[in-house]
Amino acid sequence: MQRPETVSSFAEIDLADRSAILCDLDGCLLSSGHVYDGARDFVRACGDRLWIVSNNSSDTSATLAARLVGLGLPILADRILLAGEQTLRFLAQDQSHKALAVYVDAPLRTLAKELGLTNGSATPEIVVMGRDRCFGLGTLEELAAHVVDGAELWAANLDLSHPAATGYPVPETGALLRAVEACAGPFAVRSIGKPAPDLIEIALARSGVERTRAVFIGDNLATDGEAARAAGVAFIRIVHPPVSSELRTDNASNGAREWVAC
Repeated sequence: MQRPETVSSFAEIDLADRSAILCDLDGCLLSSGHVYDGARDFVRACGDRLWIVSNNSSDTSATLAARLVGLGLPILADRILLAGEQTLRFLAQDQSHKALAVYVDAPLRTLAKELGLTNGSATPEIVVMGRDRCFGLGTLEELAAHVVDGAELWAANLDLSHPAATGYPVPETGALLRAVEACAGPFAVRSIGKPAPDLIEIALARSGVERTRAVFIGDNLATDGEAARAAGVAFIRIVHPPVSSELRTDNASNGAREWVAC
């Protein structure tokens, strides 16, 4: 496989000949509410060629778009493809006749109900996991029991963590999966999140652009890079310089770590 191009800023990227620009979010455009230098200009320059392709498993495209506007990143919800939301939408089309249980954050729980995916079954045939910030021992016990009983487990993404602007790791769905596996033993997991190519394929289908005219920009070779390779799309890796010690301190003191009422 050809070695991917690596850049340290958006200014280094020439996208004039690309009809579709697919871009990761966390670690690429922003991190924990900190928008990277040049990201706003990059979004404006891309215009309607831009598609966000993210392993985010906490938001819907609508809730994320609202937050991005507040950060000066006006990206339409229909141009945002998120692993958690797309997993639910796929199951609603393909597996809606089966009993499901979802273990996800509040926006996705709401979406699951709207899609008719939660029916309160004590013995679900399919279990969906995302980055549930209310995950606790009770959740772990339930999930382990479902897996032991033979439920098919779908994970929005397999990432163990993503980087915060402070430099500290933020736990992800994959870390929660490891906890379930520690209790229930090894089990099969299905996922359409990166490094699977599914999200990229959805973006290409919706844009109507040939994959040779598209490019994917991300920060993670193991997820973004592998997904681009599997989809046959050119990949550019962006590695932002570390944030300053002042920003680390400010973010820590201003609540950059996420807290939710559970």
